[in-house]
Amino acid sequence: MNVAVPRLEAKHLLRRYGGRVVVNDVSLHVNPGQVTCLLGPSGCGKSTTLRMIAGVEMQDSGEIYVDGSLICDTVFRVPPERRNIGLMFQDFALFPHLKVGENVAFGLSGDKAVMARRVSELLERVGLADYGNAYPHELSGGEQQRVALARALAPRPSIMLMDEPFSGLDNRLRDGIRDETLEILREQDTAVLLVTHEPEEAMRMADNIALMRDGRIVQEGAPYNIYNAPADRDAVAFFSDINVIRGKVEGSLVQTPFGQFLAPGVHEGNEVEIVIRPQHVKIDFDRSGRGPDPTIEYGTPARGVVKRARFMGSESLVEFRMDHDGSIFRVTVPNVFLPAEGKVMWLMIRRNKCFLFPIKRTNAA
Repeated sequence: MNVAVPRLEAKHLLRRYGGRVVVNDVSLHVNPGQVTCLLGPSGCGKSTTLRMIAGVEMQDSGEIYVDGSLICDTVFRVPPERRNIGLMFQDFALFPHLKVGENVAFGLSGDKAVMARRVSELLERVGLADYGNAYPHELSGGEQQRVALARALAPRPSIMLMDEPFSGLDNRLRDGIRDETLEILREQDTAVLLVTHEPEEAMRMADNIALMRDGRIVQEGAPYNIYNAPADRDAVAFFSDINVIRGKVEGSLVQTPFGQFLAPGVHEGNEVEIVIRPQHVKIDFDRSGRGPDPTIEYGTPARGVVKRARFMGSESLVEFRMDHDGSIFRVTVPNVFLPAEGKVMWLMIRRNKCFLFPIKRTNAA
């Protein structure tokens, strides 16, 4: 059985700056027509990884392959201009003294008639057929972004590297231009590696997400799996607000104000954190000091007092101060729900939406 060769593959990339490791043993692959997002907070090594693949920065160790052929290790290196890799960045970097058509044609060579047809074809595809003789400063931000896309696509790259290319756009434009860009790239079977620090953007765009933290890929997979089977507490928190309940394992169980939780694989006496997202908490009313009866789906209710409630547009965010420990619990409710400050209510949590993680202890020297 033949196994498809990835369009792009990076193996064990390592990069140091002044003795500090900024990219640490990063391996990934992207197939033709696939969009992979490098997702993580600022400074985690995403852009450095992209620059090494582009060839504008050298790795200290590791290898990079395109279609199964080595293009760079610590001895052999194909120059950036010969890698057939397109680049798009937040800064569109259009040449202000060149017209739109000249910007798009900048990376092309050969027969002028063939080049002109390619430029015309791309400007038509990005909806700028009538702007070939305009200058960049005469265009809106969204139009400049489309010119940058056309220029990056002009040499027909097999791989496109994108470093937060949409973050400078107005929110009203971003979704449409982002979707148009990916449609064009997928039509051309381009392998796309995109850097972003925005979870929503990654979830919307990616076929595959590589979640980075402190220079490492800590989890990789389809967006659904990353969101619903997070590797640790920080992975949950990167995608949404979280509520955290602490407890200790006794007899393979954790006792909490919300009932008992199984703790498979966690040693007796170890402390754990039970993490739940605000949208998976159910609110019920107080009935003369009593809450609703426990259920299999939601467990035991715990009492809290409304601290603040805000309407967020499509949902309401309600913050509670919990009776059992004084902690703040956040709950999101669809539509408008604004209970008064000080109102007593009961909270229940979806058992099958909770994540249980052992608390990692650092050993003293």
